[in-house]
Amino acid sequence: MATTALPPDTDVDVARVTEALAMITPHWNVRILLALSGSPLRYSELAAKLPWLRDGQLHPKLTSLCDAGLVERAEHDARHVTYGHTERGAALLPILPVIVTWAEEYLETPEGPLPAIEQIEDSLTLLTRRHAAAILWVLKSREEVSGRALARIVMPSSDWTNIYPPLRQLVADGLADTDGTGQPYRLSAAGDGLGPVLGALSAWSVGQPLDAAAQHPVWGHPQARPAPRPWISSQARTAPTALPPARTPQSPPAWHNQDLFSHAGTARPKAALPAGGPRR
Repeated sequence: MATTALPPDTDVDVARVTEALAMITPHWNVRILLALSGSPLRYSELAAKLPWLRDGQLHPKLTSLCDAGLVERAEHDARHVTYGHTERGAALLPILPVIVTWAEEYLETPEGPLPAIEQIEDSLTLLTRRHAAAILWVLKSREEVSGRALARIVMPSSDWTNIYPPLRQLVADGLADTDGTGQPYRLSAAGDGLGPVLGALSAWSVGQPLDAAAQHPVWGHPQARPAPRPWISSQARTAPTALPPARTPQSPPAWHNQDLFSHAGTARPKAALPAGGPRR
């Protein structure tokens, strides 16, 4: 059932991308998926790669990733159970360098670059804001839209003034811009630059190869880039280690567990903070 006044195909596309983001954004999910890169692991082997997770935290996370179809639990016998990526989970990994590429260009940090894993987590936080995906789709399609018109499209069954909290959040996060009260809204440079990320998520959600992102009906046709308006991420946090340099969507992932979590005794990272905040 449609939840917006977007065309049916677009409404379904937004819903699929929103669902995909909901699978991977919850805290630790990306780190678990990266730790499972390579051969399937026993629970104890996986737990050793994620030492900052307290007892009892890993099992429900694995269960939710299995329910989402990203991780597979294989029971070889009563004493031998392993976890590994499903085909769908493995196909998701090449999107992560695309997110890093976006973050490296648009994610401004007060104390230098964040580790890539934190760039991914902060970027996903922005994209899972309430109504964010639908608003971004409309702004990309219409270029400039008033708040009232956005409300009629994004939340047609709600009071139109309810559009302003998510709009203000997108402006604060640096993904949208406006010239002031009563003026129309448009994508910022960072919002427009999300094309490869959202196009790749859309392609993945329907089982297409990631290079299909370039043919996305909305995000595959870049418009003139707005003037840059960088935003500031959350403060840098301790991470197990950095990801390798970002790659294009066409490049296969070449990440290894030892590259990501080579220090088993590393301190537990702090909880992710909401991304976004003051801008220059």
